[in-house]
Amino acid sequence: MTKKAPNPIDKHVGSRVRMRRMMVGMSQEKLGEKLGITFQQIQKYEKGTNRIGASRLQQIATVLSVPVSFFFEGAPVPEMAGGPISEQASPAYVSDFLATSDGLALTKAFMKVKDAKVRRRIVDLVEAMVAEETSSR
Repeated sequence: MTKKAPNPIDKHVGSRVRMRRMMVGMSQEKLGEKLGITFQQIQKYEKGTNRIGASRLQQIATVLSVPVSFFFEGAPVPEMAGGPISEQASPAYVSDFLATSDGLALTKAFMKVKDAKVRRRIVDLVEAMVAEETSSR
């Protein structure tokens, strides 16, 4: 028997739950306690393995202090006539990056840099590092 792949929207919503939970510095265990469920269930929600029901999503939004719509920002939207799923304004890699602890830490630190010229030099440095790594392959 083959495993069914998670629905892309369920995966997106789960990754947004994870991102927000990490942004507020809350563990899966603590979120589970506040919702009256296990941290394993939170893991399944965050991976998109288990679909989050409407009432549970509302509870999560309340605990994490965001509107329910937050979880759908940048979600994949099916094209009309049943075509392939396409991305809206925010590419999936942005959400994926922000859902990691490194991505969140880097973003928080970067946003604390007030000088626009310094921020630009940081971006230039990272781009130069990537270009060097790519050319040395």
